[in-house]
Amino acid sequence: MNVCATHIDRIIFEKGLKKQSVAVKCGYTLQQFSSMLHGRKIITALDIAKIAEVLEVTPNDLFGITGQ
Repeated sequence: MNVCATHIDRIIFEKGLKKQSVAVKCGYTLQQFSSMLHGRKIITALDIAKIAEVLEVTPNDLFGITGQ
């Protein structure tokens, strides 16, 4: 699992969401979303933007970058 996927997974858990509902809101099937989180599909900049919007976080949060 890459760094970004790790943070996406953590945020989903902390917010008490289901991966399937996040996937659907982003416009992915659960299989596509799972492939991203497990490194079988590259997470693109467009994917980052969609996922961040659905999770109501910044793209930086998905990379574990916090404001200084």
